[in-house]
Amino acid sequence: MGPTDDAAPSGCPMHGAARAAVAGEHHGAQLDFSADMSYGDYLHLDAVLNAQQPLSPDHNEMLFIVQHQTSELWMKLMLHELRAAIGAVAADQLPTAFKMLARVSKIMEQLVHAWDVLATMTPPEYSAIRPYLAQSSGFQSWQYRCIEFSLGNKNAAMLKPHAHRPDLLAHVEAAWRVPSLYDESLRLLARRGLPVPAAAIERDWTLPYEPSDEVEAAWLAVYRSPQTHWDLYQLGEELTDLEDAFRLWRFRHVTTVERVIGFKRGTGGTNGVGYLRKMLDTVLFPEIWRLRTDL
Repeated sequence: MGPTDDAAPSGCPMHGAARAAVAGEHHGAQLDFSADMSYGDYLHLDAVLNAQQPLSPDHNEMLFIVQHQTSELWMKLMLHELRAAIGAVAADQLPTAFKMLARVSKIMEQLVHAWDVLATMTPPEYSAIRPYLAQSSGFQSWQYRCIEFSLGNKNAAMLKPHAHRPDLLAHVEAAWRVPSLYDESLRLLARRGLPVPAAAIERDWTLPYEPSDEVEAAWLAVYRSPQTHWDLYQLGEELTDLEDAFRLWRFRHVTTVERVIGFKRGTGGTNGVGYLRKMLDTVLFPEIWRLRTDL
């Protein structure tokens, strides 16, 4: 009986994985990609993994870059799902919309945990790279601005940071001009015969939404008779889940910034933590939160 792999000496060139490869024990996996698309080719990993170009000599800048780049990738997927969900609500395809909105909430959970990683950067470590950031700031993220607009937090002033890039401005302005997720949800309630006032569904979509007692009454009718309006009731809860996750994302952003830079001004010119705390007061779907008191 011959020796097993475990019995072979560790220095032997035929030990372990090497012997398995020579013997062809690779479970049928393809090993030669000279003429076929590989994993790296499909994902364009050369471009992705060479996109990290630190400007400072500090070791910790790589963390800062990777955290923000991965967040932008998650936001790209979030926008992909949000836009499709808004279209599904507009087309009365609620089961499809629910799947997409649930995915958006899960993406936000990923973004919350991304702040946990950045929070391992200490104030001295951030101070070492801060001069190299110049005026760049997450405040200028065009994808984040599209997310805010798609969720209903419309603000014309937020178009200005993108004016120097007409191609990006076009994306942000498009999100600013069309109905938000909540706008389309209210239009759906009206189509179902619920008493949504015309002012809520026939308005200038570029303006911030103003809450109303009439809209709350329409949502209350849904919540007081969930069996009659089951899919609308579920829509309300999907919106609640979404805003709940968004609030956690914002809150974790605030606490991470305060932990790393204290109350210094942000690189983009805002007053840093003060600006971010003010954003915590923004309510995206106000009547859905208010009705809980009145049920």
